[in-house]
Amino acid sequence: MKESEKWFKRFLMVYVALFLFLAVDPIDRMTWFVENLTVWIIVGALVFAYRKGVRFSMMAYAFMFVLIYLHTIGGHFTFAQVPFDWVTDFFGFERNHYDRIAHFSVGFYAFALAEWLWEKKLVANRFLLFTYPVFFIATIAMSYELIEWLYAAGAAPEAGAAYLGSQGDIWDAQKDMFADTLGALFATGIFFWYQFGKQEKNEK
Repeated sequence: MKESEKWFKRFLMVYVALFLFLAVDPIDRMTWFVENLTVWIIVGALVFAYRKGVRFSMMAYAFMFVLIYLHTIGGHFTFAQVPFDWVTDFFGFERNHYDRIAHFSVGFYAFALAEWLWEKKLVANRFLLFTYPVFFIATIAMSYELIEWLYAAGAAPEAGAAYLGSQGDIWDAQKDMFADTLGALFATGIFFWYQFGKQEKNEK
């Protein structure tokens, strides 16, 4: 069995344990369900791809499961109420920025996308290989904010506010999309450093 396959199963087992533990007595059951629905879709897609023979590196799986873990925790507490006071107090923030970190981790999926495009030889130009995953993540980020808006507009006021987690910030959606995009730039940069830095070093 390839090492990456072992890591995928390990990461998945950690998720299952975390999900079962945090499924008990969440702060708001409806918010928990809606937040975890996103995670279930992502995990389902990864399992489906795995069963179809799609494999990623250990590093790609590690990047992808960060969001899954953070989102599962956020679903239990609601993102605005995750115990993150030590960070808030240390930096003197006026709000809980746990959701910003989770949004930053959305961009980590750019690593797997860049890896897949490169391994399948679908993109030969390095400029496109770098920009396509970033633009893809930015598009997903914008689409998710639209979904949040539609849900919040149709839900009860308290449930909608808990799901959005904006904490009174009128620019919350824009900052979330910016965090997603920054995460994508970071992850794609790591992929380039890992893939081409190693390749150039071997050629010397």
